[in-house]
Amino acid sequence: MKRVSGLWQRVIDPDNLRLADEKARRGKLKSYGVRVHDRNREANIIRLHEALLTKTFKTSPYTVFTIYEPKERIIFRLPYYPDRIVHHAIMNILEPIFVKVFTHNTYSCIKKRGIEGCARATEKAIASFDGQPLYCLKIDIRKFYPSIDHEVLKGLVRRVIKDADLLWLMDGIIDSAQGLPIGNYLSQYLANLCLAFFMHWVNEVLPLLIGARIVSLEYADDIVFLSDDKDALHRALPLIREYLSERLHLTVKGNWQVFPIADNRYDRSGRALDYVGYKFYRHQRLMRKCIKKNFCRAVARLNRQEPVPSFEAYRQAIAPWLGWAKHSDSRNLLRTIIISKYYGTLRQYALETRGSRQRQLSLPLRHSGTGGRKRLSVRNRRTARTHTMGVRGGDGVGTAHGQ
Repeated sequence: MKRVSGLWQRVIDPDNLRLADEKARRGKLKSYGVRVHDRNREANIIRLHEALLTKTFKTSPYTVFTIYEPKERIIFRLPYYPDRIVHHAIMNILEPIFVKVFTHNTYSCIKKRGIEGCARATEKAIASFDGQPLYCLKIDIRKFYPSIDHEVLKGLVRRVIKDADLLWLMDGIIDSAQGLPIGNYLSQYLANLCLAFFMHWVNEVLPLLIGARIVSLEYADDIVFLSDDKDALHRALPLIREYLSERLHLTVKGNWQVFPIADNRYDRSGRALDYVGYKFYRHQRLMRKCIKKNFCRAVARLNRQEPVPSFEAYRQAIAPWLGWAKHSDSRNLLRTIIISKYYGTLRQYALETRGSRQRQLSLPLRHSGTGGRKRLSVRNRRTARTHTMGVRGGDGVGTAHGQ
């Protein structure tokens, strides 16, 4: 591929630094770093330009802290000035270049893709196997960000960029912490770049090596492979491990899985693909269980409040989970937990949201279910469930290590 040069002057240009300052401060106007920077904003920009021009710029010391939601992670935080401005200045120029290198099935931290883009692509990939068996290989890379090898990453950056001055700045940022520090704006794109050429190999070479069709999706270090041939996925796993180990010095976790994907939640001949916050079936998308639990707990606390919160306060309190519900098959969940007083309005809110999955769900307007879609009796639900299980067949539910 053709490497890009002539980028340094564009990165350190004062106008680009001012644009980076505007982007970096979004949503942080009241933060301490922004307020201190604004006391001498223009002078700081000129001083930063001179530091980059004379190559006296160095990455500031990190503030390190740990978060435990959803699991333990070590977060690295840099000062607003000058580091965050520098990272945005670099990405103003490099983002379109990096995105061209990324494959079409890479979704993490890329504009107009993200979690919902990955979820839609997952559904589309599953639907492409309509009428065929469908198996999934799901892998995770062990401690992905902390395990990234600096020399490997620098080599990958040099496959895209050949501007010596910009490479000097990038090398300094890469070497500022072990692996890639979680919390840096630049780290998100460097992590995608680390796996970009691997994903090219997966898309272009791996199907030829295993002799079968394979569809893959990558969100950070969570990678999913879909195929109609279970044995082909088992043949692919050692090849994937070898590539990641020898070329990128990364290790696949031992919790890899090969399993058939079920038609829906009642189908016992397979299971759901738990990915990017959803549980994907062949004809159904549900919220991940832990997200649904947190949603129910938040709603239960609101429903117990006296007096009942206003609609706007109620909606804002559950907005994070309502977003998940709007893009999954959650009509019955919403009807069950939302109080009758607000259910109809929230249902209409879901219908009006652009891209909402609820638009196709024909949600009943009444909270009680009367006048809406007719509910199946217990006997009929059991009959429907048995019919689904009888139609489907298959190899049974897969477990860890494909057993």
